[in-house]
Amino acid sequence: MNSKQCGLNTMKWFLLLVTVFLAGCMASPAMLTGAVNDELNFEVDKNTAYISGILNSNLVSQLSDFIKQNPNVTDLVLVDIPGSVDQHATMEGARLIRRLGLNTHIAQTGYVLSGGVDLFLGGVERTIGAGAGVGVHAWSDGSRMKAANVNVADSIHAAYVNFYLEMGVPERFYWFSLDAAPADRVYFLSPEETYDYQLATQ
Repeated sequence: MNSKQCGLNTMKWFLLLVTVFLAGCMASPAMLTGAVNDELNFEVDKNTAYISGILNSNLVSQLSDFIKQNPNVTDLVLVDIPGSVDQHATMEGARLIRRLGLNTHIAQTGYVLSGGVDLFLGGVERTIGAGAGVGVHAWSDGSRMKAANVNVADSIHAAYVNFYLEMGVPERFYWFSLDAAPADRVYFLSPEETYDYQLATQ
């Protein structure tokens, strides 16, 4: 990444920290998503790709095309990922990353929120930079369906649980994320929590 982009990312992260501090470790996704480009952007430096933007329904094809064009890439660094608009596509994107044997890393001055966390989990090896933000909340389909309103025995919960188990993350992380914050807020995990829930592999 060039110095200008690093400076912008540092400024965005500073503003993010201020927001989190003022909100008592809770922040509005709408406030956070306004700080980055909605388009998913890839930048390559040798065998590392830096990714920023919102994850959408085209995620799998975007990742597939990108890796075909850059077969030397072995590591994906998530810089600013404020979330996703298609959870199914996000899960499939994570599975693709796992099948390709790629590693994921959250940039030291970056953050991943909501579906961005799920994409991160696709990495074979997963690392989190010091001071990086990892934010979760209860899911919602954007209208009336919310996790809090769905019976715990509903199969939709099983789809999430199975995904996390597939990624090597304990089931309890899913239930924790539902209780951590409502759909319109974000809870930032402490470094201890990210390791307790096995989000990072080292």
